[in-house]
Amino acid sequence: MRWEYEPHTFVLSRGDDGHPTSAFSPDFWLPDHGRYLEVTTLNQKLVTRKNRKLRRLREMHPEIDVSLVYQRDYLQLLVRFGLEPPEQLTDLEARSPAGEPLGLLGLGTFPFRGGADATDHSVA
Repeated sequence: MRWEYEPHTFVLSRGDDGHPTSAFSPDFWLPDHGRYLEVTTLNQKLVTRKNRKLRRLREMHPEIDVSLVYQRDYLQLLVRFGLEPPEQLTDLEARSPAGEPLGLLGLGTFPFRGGADATDHSVA
């Protein structure tokens, strides 16, 4: 799967002088799918902030397809592709899922591969 890391920044608000005061750079752009992914695996305060910015981006640019991948989704990918043992998910079992399942993103059947730009990546 081809991807690019933070290729675009979207201005969410500007000050009186016209300079940006808030912006959002989704983590990944998937050019073959026309979709951005924002990955969040950190504390709830940061998740809340990202959710707020994501809502603002959707208000300003409803044509932009961006999805938030939460910690549980991320760990499921690591387990699925053998990068982490299944026990990593045990601690999350009692928590309610925070994000939409990856299958709903239309990405459930693609292996993710690392890299710096979209031209270096392909599905195995």
